[in-house]
Amino acid sequence: MLKFFEMVYNVIGTMSGSSLDGLDIVFAELTEIRGQWTYAIKASESLPYEPEWVEKLAQATTLPARDYLLLHTAYGHYTGQRILSFIEKNQLDHKVHFIASHGHTTFHIPSAKTTAQLGDGAAITAVTGLPVITDLRAVDVALGGQGAPIVPIGEKYLLPGYQYWLNLGGIANVSAQLPDQFVAFDICPANRVLNSLAAALNKPYDDGGALAAGGVADVVLLNQLNSLPYYAASWPKSLANDFGTDTILPMIAPLRISVQGKLRTYVEHIAVQVAQAVKALKENMPEGPGKMLVTGGGAFNTFLVNTIQQRLEPLGITVEVPDALTVNFKEALIMALIGTLRWRQEDNILSGVTGASRDSINGALWTSR
Repeated sequence: MLKFFEMVYNVIGTMSGSSLDGLDIVFAELTEIRGQWTYAIKASESLPYEPEWVEKLAQATTLPARDYLLLHTAYGHYTGQRILSFIEKNQLDHKVHFIASHGHTTFHIPSAKTTAQLGDGAAITAVTGLPVITDLRAVDVALGGQGAPIVPIGEKYLLPGYQYWLNLGGIANVSAQLPDQFVAFDICPANRVLNSLAAALNKPYDDGGALAAGGVADVVLLNQLNSLPYYAASWPKSLANDFGTDTILPMIAPLRISVQGKLRTYVEHIAVQVAQAVKALKENMPEGPGKMLVTGGGAFNTFLVNTIQQRLEPLGITVEVPDALTVNFKEALIMALIGTLRWRQEDNILSGVTGASRDSINGALWTSR
């Protein structure tokens, strides 16, 4: 009789998103049996950034080289301290095998085979005393890939049963299981733009999409947004964070439209682009209905999700939103998986997703012992 071995990894994963809302930390139990993975989130926390850290991270790309390196080190120590407090709070001493830290993305320039994330791994391991895996995109970018999105491998292994996976974070991205490969790409800016628009009304975000629901979409602006060249490009493709701030917002901000109207228009824009992306993917899929799992902070924007569902109904796609824990911490959970695959010396970024010359093992391992 064959005996199948169960491999269990107790991992902390961290994620800092482009929306600058804070540092997400999860402690997950990841189990592998015969290539099949399951997970359990044992502890989790979303730690908002203090105002000074929001400013530091937002201004990082404008710093001289010396100051940037100092910030890289300081943010590593900051991350290490937050993780250490998380371990103490949840009584995880001697229970964590290693840490997978995504860091905070600053310079992401795939065309120059360059990507950079703040958060020095040496500093994190010095503070926590645990092995730390960082630089989770670097090899893929060096191999000519976009280095993004990287969450699809986690969707493939940890969240099966769907044809499409939509993440509504600072940027909206989609993953899909085609007959011959798993693909993914960035669709359009999402929460980064919506939150910036809501800030004009002194709101950190549009709670449930209530503000957008009370507005009227501007057809001229909507057509202008939908005509941006990026949307006509085929995958693989990815967006830098500044596409929303430097391209999208300047198109919207000066217009004499109510904030609610701007929000409504941008919600429609996201929904149109999601439907356009799914339509293109569906051409490569078997005929018939499909299911889409929606995660990321935007999954709590009920009006946005409903608007997307309306746009997808003609395509035969139904939308599902999982439990709040998975929605809130999916990216940090998947960082834990990516780190685990690196620990196992297995491919953790898919070239079919990023356009790299091959699948690759990504992550630098830091240890103080």
